[in-house]
Amino acid sequence: MSEGPAPPLTIDVGAIASDAVARARPDLVTRPTGRAVRAAIEVLLAGIARSPSVSLLDFTHVRILDFSCADEVVAKLLVRYMRRDRPREAFFLFRAVGDIHRHAVEEVLGRHRLAAVCDLGEGYELLGSATEEERIAWRALEHRGRIGRSELAAEFGEHGVPVIRGLADRRVAWCGRRGGACALSALAHSP
Repeated sequence: MSEGPAPPLTIDVGAIASDAVARARPDLVTRPTGRAVRAAIEVLLAGIARSPSVSLLDFTHVRILDFSCADEVVAKLLVRYMRRDRPREAFFLFRAVGDIHRHAVEEVLGRHRLAAVCDLGEGYELLGSATEEERIAWRALEHRGRIGRSELAAEFGEHGVPVIRGLADRRVAWCGRRGGACALSALAHSP
């Protein structure tokens, strides 16, 4: 068995929204719509054979994202998979979070004191609640992509290693059992 996560799963949130509410427009508005989309995403996650896994939730075809749907689809999904009793080891990246989505996503992340890795069109960024130390460590790991155990302390110092491990606990980085770390974007674009 490989130490790393399962191959990434891309989830088209717009297609799920259209299917979940039986309408042609993939608008994520109203809390019941958000709940239905999150439930459909969790069904897809349950079908992944190996844990841990990295999923790219793609918002490319989502025209509108209101606060209640962002709360259901982004925040509640992250909260569920951060808990100790989570159904599986899962990590999430949010792709194509455009200007029309960003405000709602940042608002719900801040409200729940969460962070998320989001592709805003020009690369991945860490959105939401994070300390400056966490942001610096996340950017360094994102720049490197992957870092081995022997390099981790040299790159991040003795105080940086716990920060990287904390980022993994917050589900915005991945740390392997052998001590190495990976940016989620590096895992998402692995063959």
